[in-house]
Amino acid sequence: MTQQRAVRDVPSGTGPVPLEERAVPDWWKRLFNDLYLITDGDVVCNNRLTGHEVDVIIELLDLDKDDAILDLCCGNGRHSLELARRGFRRVHGLDYSEYLINLARESAMSEGLRVDFRCGDARRLPYEDNTFSAVIMMGNSFGYFRKESDNLKVLKEVHRVLRPYGRLLMDVTDADHFRNTFEPVRAEVHDHSVVVRLRELSKDRSRVFTREIVIRGDSVIADQIYDIRLYAFNDLKGILERAEFVNVTLRTKLNYDPLDKDPGMMGSRMVVTASASKEPSDAGKKPLIVVLLGDPRRLNPVKPGFRFDDDDLHAVNELKSALYGIREYRFLFLDDHSKMLKFLMENQGSIHLVLNLCDDGFLNDPNMEGHVAAVLDVLNLKYTGAGPACLSMCYDKSVVKAVASSLKIPVPHHVMINSMRDLSSVPRDVLPGLVKPNYGDNSWGISHKSVVRTKEELVQAFRHLREEWRYEGPVIVEKFIDGDDLTVSMIGNPPDVVFLPVLKEDYTELPDGLPKVLTYDAKWNPDSPYWRVRSVPANLPRDVQARLFAWSERLFTRLGCRDYARFDWRLGRDGIPRLLEANPNPGWVWDGHLRKACKHAGWTYERMFKEIIRAAEKRYGLRNRTGFKR
Repeated sequence: MTQQRAVRDVPSGTGPVPLEERAVPDWWKRLFNDLYLITDGDVVCNNRLTGHEVDVIIELLDLDKDDAILDLCCGNGRHSLELARRGFRRVHGLDYSEYLINLARESAMSEGLRVDFRCGDARRLPYEDNTFSAVIMMGNSFGYFRKESDNLKVLKEVHRVLRPYGRLLMDVTDADHFRNTFEPVRAEVHDHSVVVRLRELSKDRSRVFTREIVIRGDSVIADQIYDIRLYAFNDLKGILERAEFVNVTLRTKLNYDPLDKDPGMMGSRMVVTASASKEPSDAGKKPLIVVLLGDPRRLNPVKPGFRFDDDDLHAVNELKSALYGIREYRFLFLDDHSKMLKFLMENQGSIHLVLNLCDDGFLNDPNMEGHVAAVLDVLNLKYTGAGPACLSMCYDKSVVKAVASSLKIPVPHHVMINSMRDLSSVPRDVLPGLVKPNYGDNSWGISHKSVVRTKEELVQAFRHLREEWRYEGPVIVEKFIDGDDLTVSMIGNPPDVVFLPVLKEDYTELPDGLPKVLTYDAKWNPDSPYWRVRSVPANLPRDVQARLFAWSERLFTRLGCRDYARFDWRLGRDGIPRLLEANPNPGWVWDGHLRKACKHAGWTYERMFKEIIRAAEKRYGLRNRTGFKR
């Protein structure tokens, strides 16, 4: 084995010279060879660690088996190969090291795996524009270049080869953690060799320089220096946004701290995801789907602060990431309600389908949710989801309860009150009760004060709705059922309908003393203890689940739901589910209940929309263009 050198010669007799002055900028051209597999083998040859990291990749990128995935700076292909083992069919790996790429190719051939491995420079990727749905950069492989402009070139190239709103996942050393915890000197044994690492921060603390000396027997077989830029999350977010990425999010952290090995820069790493902000340029003559959304230019009475915020923009970007992955269509997003009617009228002949996600209501008025569907009907446009009658009916909770009762479907005992005078006539057997607006969704108007046990608390809760929430409509007081909070989601139209896994709200992290009810804060306020409530699979007895599915399908048909819907139930201690609400146009957002149910079914966010579009096309007798098979 030849001695490795990545050290600049310096004059002798001048005293210790900082590593920063001795390192060569292009160290990465020579470092990744057979010796690298020994010095870093505890990581790069660690199947258990690789398996865990691939679990994280699949989870956070919401990958489908047909997605085109690029493993950039793939090294010996450990992540690419593991993805291929798990059935991903379009995996590519690229690395500068010919030695490591050849190893990866040999591994793929020996296992019969189809992965396209190539040698190349990350600043000049050998792929066409819009090739990949996802790009991963694992193993702290970003920041090698001394010039930040070169690191930016890498991200711009990743942006170029990603499809519109395709996703990048990066695994990057947590700069703050590393600066505070790194050991200047560390020695360990690897395969009969002693590896000594000396680390120094650059003068501006933006890079870490490592001198690695490998000793075997009495000989030094390698003496090399390498360096890498350190990024705090805000630094990384800044350079990603300069490369035109959006939704830059710190998703989780990966920790690697073996007792007998030097974790180095792998000790604590940030896992960051981002989406490539760009619009499709190859739509051609594909069928047009118009996506209707709430209007971010207008006030919205349901949202905190009455305005669309960064979370709403994040949700729209996630939506684009999913829809642009359905390449059989071209999508046009329409959120300016002042132009909505004119656009729909002028283009009605060229619209294949409208994806009606305008659950905010026309002009962001929740009372006018049904008006959007009515306009689509008047213009004879085909659209996903329920019609105006169903949307208006389900907005009135008392009507839904009446319809359910007529179908012999249990609902909680309840009464309607309109004024303070009505409070005296509320029967005691309704208490403890839940006080909520008769009109509304998204848990609007529901707080920890909504569960009442006495007439005095009932009066306070009523006043709270009137004074704090400014709600003027009729109020429902329904018997509070102390049992599991359940959600049944369904996509399709009977008899061709799919029931997704039933979810329940997990209140175990809720502090003692707070009522177990899904409040407005649980959905909108990260600072609230209710933010800790999580939706998890319910794992119900078969007879209870069968009853829920049968009742939900009956309600779906009777209320006039179409294509998808969600029904909220409360399971009493007597084992009987009781209907709380019907949601014919349930929230479509990436972290909403419908999406969560799809995820537990093993569906990607993209597939959720494919299935909704497919259901509408089938209902209208349109040709199914999704090319999607169950």
